[in-house]
Amino acid sequence: MNLRGTVRADRPLVVLAVGEEARYLPPDLPVLLTGMGKVNAASAVAAVLAAGPRPSLLLNLGTAGALRPGWVGIHEVATVLQHDLDTELLRSLTGETYGAPLALTTEGAVLATGDTFVADDAARDRLARRADLVDMEGYAVAWAAARAGVPCRLVKQVSDEAGEGAARTWRESVDACARDLAEWAGRHLA
Repeated sequence: MNLRGTVRADRPLVVLAVGEEARYLPPDLPVLLTGMGKVNAASAVAAVLAAGPRPSLLLNLGTAGALRPGWVGIHEVATVLQHDLDTELLRSLTGETYGAPLALTTEGAVLATGDTFVADDAARDRLARRADLVDMEGYAVAWAAARAGVPCRLVKQVSDEAGEGAARTWRESVDACARDLAEWAGRHLA
């Protein structure tokens, strides 16, 4: 976890997984780098929110794999779900709901979050039945924000096609993705 800047109640806190994605963000924005994966993201966000003050908004910017052909560019997430947690099985065992999808807004993409970097065609095709994009932190950020009562937005830049070669494609595209995300932040956070 790495917090750059000062969290203030009158400003959003921008949350990203890694420095490569935050490279071009304006230096005056408070930025939290959580590290990759759901545990890192949830624990980093929870720690910052518990320490206070709470920001006006948690804005999770980052890269995501496209699960459907033709998906490119930047997408706001309407719903986020965990693809690596069997919510239905857990409900049948316990009668409790764990990891239900989170609705963030009425229009936008469906994001599947899990602790696996999806880089094979079969996994991508399975996930495409439920979601448009895939990442490794979005659900955890949204969950921690909801628990703390802080508004949250997820905005993802497509970096790869979540199939064979995705790791190579992410490495090749992350710099351009970071530029696009910084431009988006400049337009929407001004």
